[in-house]
Amino acid sequence: MENLYIREKYLKRIRGFYHDVDMIKVITGVRRCGKSSLMQIVCDELIANGVDKNNIIYIHLDRRPFKTVKTTARLEEIIDSKAAKLSGIKYLFIDEIQNVKNFEETVNAYREEGDYSIFMTGSNSYLLSGELATKLTGRYIEFEMSTLTFDEYIGIKQFFGKALNPDMEKEFIAYITEGGFPLSVKYNTYDEKMAYVNSVIDEIYEKDIKNNKKIRKKALFQKVQTYIINNFGATTSVDSICRYLGKNVESVSKKTIYNYLEILENAKIISKCQRFDMKSKRSLQGEEKYYLSDLSFYFAKNTDGRINYGPVLENVVYNYVRSSGYKVSIGKIGNLEIDFILRKNADEYAYVQVARTIDNDNYDENGKNITEEREYRPLEKLADGYPKYLVTMDKLLQRRSGVKHVNIVDMILEQ
Repeated sequence: MENLYIREKYLKRIRGFYHDVDMIKVITGVRRCGKSSLMQIVCDELIANGVDKNNIIYIHLDRRPFKTVKTTARLEEIIDSKAAKLSGIKYLFIDEIQNVKNFEETVNAYREEGDYSIFMTGSNSYLLSGELATKLTGRYIEFEMSTLTFDEYIGIKQFFGKALNPDMEKEFIAYITEGGFPLSVKYNTYDEKMAYVNSVIDEIYEKDIKNNKKIRKKALFQKVQTYIINNFGATTSVDSICRYLGKNVESVSKKTIYNYLEILENAKIISKCQRFDMKSKRSLQGEEKYYLSDLSFYFAKNTDGRINYGPVLENVVYNYVRSSGYKVSIGKIGNLEIDFILRKNADEYAYVQVARTIDNDNYDENGKNITEEREYRPLEKLADGYPKYLVTMDKLLQRRSGVKHVNIVDMILEQ
């Protein structure tokens, strides 16, 4: 049995569904984020808790001997041969299910038999954006994985026996530039890590993007991908991308840009964060921000390794809170903006501002710290009683207007 790093934040969400034969468990996430390992850990836990290992059917469609399985008929043949003499609940695990065309009806047929607890992984959102969503309405639950958050990055370094810098802020900066792909932690040098990340990017392109029929001009698609990666965390509209491309490359339609952004989202390279008007309670279209599923995508594709802390820290917080089960949007109050509104369950809200520091010498003529005022003002306008946070890299923390000022490293490590 392979010794695997336990990612508890995902396991605790899935455990309640281990023996559920009515709901298909779908684990999604960018390639190489750890989905297969998570499924293997689920298998190990089932066996440890008394499930007969013979009742576990595990099919990894990216590996031998199953990588040639492309049809539903062949998939059914394999499952039936393994399940023929089994009784009780069969635990069916299918890794990289999108490799089999029109898999939806077959998977649903096994679910309807009533004695299969089904788990699937997929490296892009296509499997949830069309047929599966319509044919399995209310019959599946998605568990979206991210690459390692900073607390997991520290945990897996210890798991692999890698030395930790006693200065956690320096480890945090290393995490920012190296990214959070679990296997990249095994490599020793920065160049090796970036070579690995580039191989992941190439794999995503070859398997999830290259053959998409909506991409008619591959060079143009690459330009859009480069633009969005280089401008992560910035307010981005389709109009602004069209203007940029028209000025620097070639004129392009809005529909094409929408299609390309959707493809990048489906491949889990980027994630769209929508802006929400706090007054009208409505989403604002065309004023979204896009964050990277892993910051290493940016650093692997840019020779300039300097860190622009504004968007970088936002990206870290965005991925961290989403991995903790929160839905995230950007808040707008008149001309002011709240970096993140967090929502979990029906009545669990929080508001978050993110900045590198408010401890600087940026004062106005009245002696007020301009940076501090800019970060606190939107939070102070909120009077609904939900928690409010200012997240920075400052060591010296202050109290003001009921806002919790927290250090980003301590916040993540202490959860």
